[in-house]
Amino acid sequence: MNNSKPEKLVEYLRNGLSEQEHFGYVVRCNKNNILEKIGEDNDYPYFLRSCAKPLQASLIIDYGLDKEFCMSEEEIAICCASHAGEECHIKIVENLLKKFGISQNKLKCGEHSPISRTAQDKLLLKDEKPTQVHNNCSGKHTMMLGLCKLNGWNLENYDDINHPLQQKIKQKIYELCEINTQYPVTKDGCGVPIHSMPLKNIVKGYLNLFCNPKYEKIKNAFLNNPYIIGGENRTDTKIIQSTNEIIAKVGAGGLCVVVNTSKEEGFVVKICDANMEAREIACTDYIEKLGWGKIDVSHDIKTLHNDIVGQIITHLNQ
Repeated sequence: MNNSKPEKLVEYLRNGLSEQEHFGYVVRCNKNNILEKIGEDNDYPYFLRSCAKPLQASLIIDYGLDKEFCMSEEEIAICCASHAGEECHIKIVENLLKKFGISQNKLKCGEHSPISRTAQDKLLLKDEKPTQVHNNCSGKHTMMLGLCKLNGWNLENYDDINHPLQQKIKQKIYELCEINTQYPVTKDGCGVPIHSMPLKNIVKGYLNLFCNPKYEKIKNAFLNNPYIIGGENRTDTKIIQSTNEIIAKVGAGGLCVVVNTSKEEGFVVKICDANMEAREIACTDYIEKLGWGKIDVSHDIKTLHNDIVGQIITHLNQ
């Protein structure tokens, strides 16, 4: 049972009246300590969802996949991405599959419309249907297939929880996130196993990854390729583009993890109702509160005639 107590993080005020409220948690840590908490999460475990991607991608370095196939920064970035399915993303995935010598039909992520509205419109105009490559997880699945080919593991069932790849991923995530307890596991939206853990452990995992020289290629892939990590109107892309040495990664279920690689501090935001706009406002306001940067995100509530009738505010001053 979830006996945690979330705090009000984001509120929509229309002409002074509270119209919409979003509750959740913020947990900020360094490698050794919890520095601040907003909301009492009581170590309740949440599924990592797409926040798992850079942790999963650590195996690229561990197994030398990057060296074996001379992977570029963009190719490493797409493996960590929840990409918007734009042409720049699709091209990298397709080229990486060719580099690995693996057919697109091996991907088990499922067909999915691009997240990008522009990319959706382009498909409609061309009367084309989305494929597995348009799925925002196609880079991760391509990486998984590459690791299987490199290690001689079965490519047909790489999504099975008992597959050697998925067992190695679990072992690595538990190591990076400093977990000694077995937490629930389920299937992510794209079909592969996804693990759960307390929020503080998510932040620890990111710090142990992005503040470790061994994984500098993954850090640089994020910092130098923010548009590949997300894309059109994506929160993590906005944060990385607008700051210095700051890494961000969103995940379904209202999650976003942010790491200041120079200060070696990080935080996670969890919005209980998974509202994406509230998640973006909470993350960007908290970054500004910490003095880590300023992201240009509108807090205005507007009519269809572009009249401002209210403001979105955050409660992050605990």
